[in-house]
Amino acid sequence: MSNEALELLEKTEGVLRGHFCLTSGLHSDIYFQCAKLYQYPEYTEKIAKYIVESLKGVEFDTIVSPAIGAVIIGYEVAKQAGKRNLFVERNNGTMQLRRGYTLKKGERVVIIEDVITTARTINETIEAIKEFEPDIVAVGCIVDRTCGKTGLNIKSLLQIEPVTYEPENCPLCKAGIPIVKPGSRVGK
Repeated sequence: MSNEALELLEKTEGVLRGHFCLTSGLHSDIYFQCAKLYQYPEYTEKIAKYIVESLKGVEFDTIVSPAIGAVIIGYEVAKQAGKRNLFVERNNGTMQLRRGYTLKKGERVVIIEDVITTARTINETIEAIKEFEPDIVAVGCIVDRTCGKTGLNIKSLLQIEPVTYEPENCPLCKAGIPIVKPGSRVGK
């Protein structure tokens, strides 16, 4: 599963190498641009089936994904699992459940993300839905760069040891390699 997920990301040019500013503000020499994978519905469907397989044994009712990056994979995972699909989105910089979406108290939720580096967006997603008091039973993703440091029940297709740098200590910056910020979040 993980080898094929990586192969599909590489085949679709979703694995970028260079000097990147991640959504977290950290710098890295590798970036996973899952939007490149999403150009190909057959590959997205295959990845979503793998994520559903990784969730085997997890009882859940609803998928919730953060916009904009995880909306497509969240929808496809929900479709493959036969579950309801919602997304949270930024409103004045804060993630919110909008568009008339609601959750029932105790509703079993899986949060789906594409790439997790610091879990900041996952935590913002949790914050956005906590007023509904759902039961967040797992987090599913394509790439987990956290190495288990979040305390969350993450089901991932790929676990990649992160090579990240604080901007002030980045050897890529010191080497004068131009930086690229391909993510969707504005600012840090």
